Amino acid sequence: MKIIGIDPGLSGAIAILKENKVLGLFDIPVMSEGKKNKRQLNSAQLVNIIRENTLKDDEVVVVVEQVNAMPGQGVTSMFNFGQTFGAIKGVCAALNLPIFFVRPSKWKKHFELINSSKDSSRTKAIEMYPSLSNELSKKKDVNKSDAILIARFYSETKFKEIN
Repeated sequence: MKIIGIDPGLSGAIAILKENKVLGLFDIPVMSEGKKNKRQLNSAQLVNIIRENTLKDDEVVVVVEQVNAMPGQGVTSMFNFGQTFGAIKGVCAALNLPIFFVRPSKWKKHFELINSSKDSSRTKAIEMYPSLSNELSKKKDVNKSDAILIARFYSETKFKEIN
């Protein structure tokens, strides 16, 4: 079974795992919009990434981090985040892929990352996948690490903890 872990948001990431091996690691595809060159999800590219990394005979599941508005975030940024989250759901529905959601508290608790720094998920991912240390070497790669751990959480729990 291929598991596609997605850390949503415009600076998020996508990880594709099969039998706990990382087959692909991608930043969420974005493009510029309007005069101010604001970033938005490139849904067509997201479709291409998912299609190119899944075959018709693959059993595939998509696991997306389910996040909510946080205090201090602006209305515009939350709208943009919600728009991206909804587009990811729509792409999965259009591709007829099952989609599951996991709260950050669930997968972080599973990997003992509660009350630790944001960067600790990167450290955990490198410990689990030392061969990816070059791809996860920058602080901004924490989103790729999160996507890996989200997919790995599903693999290890089959969502028993979520329900």
